[in-house]
Amino acid sequence: MPDLAPPPGVQPARPGTPGVTGSALARLSALAVLWGSSFLFIKVGIEGLSPSQLVLGRLLTGASVLAAIVVVRRERLPRRRVVWVHLALLGVVGNIAPFLLFAWGEQRASSSLAGIYNASTPLLTLLMAIVALPEERPNAARATGLVLGFLGVLTVLAPWQGVGGGGLAGQVAFVAASVCYGVSFVYTRRYLSGTGHSPLALATGQISVAALELLLLAPFVATGPVSLPLRVIASVLALGAFGTGLAYLLNYALIRDVGATTASTVTYLIPIVAVALGVMVLGDRLAWHHLVGALVVVFGVAVAEGRLRRPIGAR
Repeated sequence: MPDLAPPPGVQPARPGTPGVTGSALARLSALAVLWGSSFLFIKVGIEGLSPSQLVLGRLLTGASVLAAIVVVRRERLPRRRVVWVHLALLGVVGNIAPFLLFAWGEQRASSSLAGIYNASTPLLTLLMAIVALPEERPNAARATGLVLGFLGVLTVLAPWQGVGGGGLAGQVAFVAASVCYGVSFVYTRRYLSGTGHSPLALATGQISVAALELLLLAPFVATGPVSLPLRVIASVLALGAFGTGLAYLLNYALIRDVGATTASTVTYLIPIVAVALGVMVLGDRLAWHHLVGALVVVFGVAVAEGRLRRPIGAR
């Protein structure tokens, strides 16, 4: 497991700085793949489980994976009570609530539509950061990049062709889940990124406490019939191990290194991952607007991160 913390003596990128390292971009791409595939796994998982049962399995698996990494690396978990209070709140707002909302929504709407709505997270994060994180107030490049990314998502969605397969209740659930993610990005940056704990320790604490919180409620909310064919089991394990455990480890590192707003732009790439999975796994045909939208999204992310700026002195 690579060390995601910066080397001794090297300060992480300040929030709001326009440039990011190649390592951060690689982690951003990996996170997009992990979370982009999660909607497909959710859709398969709810074939045999209720939303609460699926989320409980996801959290328990994710917590187990992260705990194993902590043991191997001999990492210290947070000890201060206030940190665990913050982690407990994030466990509800950043994990239990959005996980349940997306799973419940995908019973009523398509997984691809869930990924599209999730792409609104950077815009919501930006609005919240303006109020809660003064150091991350958007400059012209970041605001332009976020708008371009949103336009790219719309191009992939192709609203002029109509969006089918989504009930209103499911779509409202997707929006509410995206709001939860926006809040959690900003909350993490403000209250946990400067505590001195490693991304691994914070991710393990958050996912573990979220699993415990939902486990305590399981006798009341995780009832109902259960069907566990191999595809359902595999989906739950993939959601927990990759879409929750490893993904949240990467997420904490990105928020620490490049800031909440830039880190949240990963959600612009999620619809692109969903389209690629549809083509490779389900045999979907790729339309022209998928390619154009993908290019616009990538360009928007580059603008938001300031990677298109010329170096000083360049001609």
